[in-house]
Amino acid sequence: MENIFTDEYFMKKALNEAEIAFEKGEIPVGAIIVVNDTVIARSHNLTELLNDVTAHAEMQTITAAANYLGGKYLTGCTLYVTLEPCQMCAGALYWSQISKIVFGARDENRGFEKMGTQLHPKTIVKRGVMAEEASDLMKRFFAEKRK
Repeated sequence: MENIFTDEYFMKKALNEAEIAFEKGEIPVGAIIVVNDTVIARSHNLTELLNDVTAHAEMQTITAAANYLGGKYLTGCTLYVTLEPCQMCAGALYWSQISKIVFGARDENRGFEKMGTQLHPKTIVKRGVMAEEASDLMKRFFAEKRK
């Protein structure tokens, strides 16, 4: 039997969160955290709504997942996020000891790799999953903002 719980399957769920952010006028980044093929946390950027520069999708899902699990460490968990995490989010992911990060589009200017931010040594990173879809959503958002 084929496993339907692929990285693309879960990234589609993160993209759904990004679409919700888009509709709210937030920069369209969505994230989910998965453990044992179960989504335990989901969110999207809320910086405008909460008037909080730290309310990135990743930060929201880290907090929700930690609450769900009843502890601060996210070992055994995978984060799916539509855009490469920034330096702030990568720092939080480092401290959470998340096992895997899967992201869609690269953030060429502010992504954690460009900034040289280190993740936990045991964290696995997979890049470019549904990158085109994630990138297209960001481009559409900013094109509408510039009208």
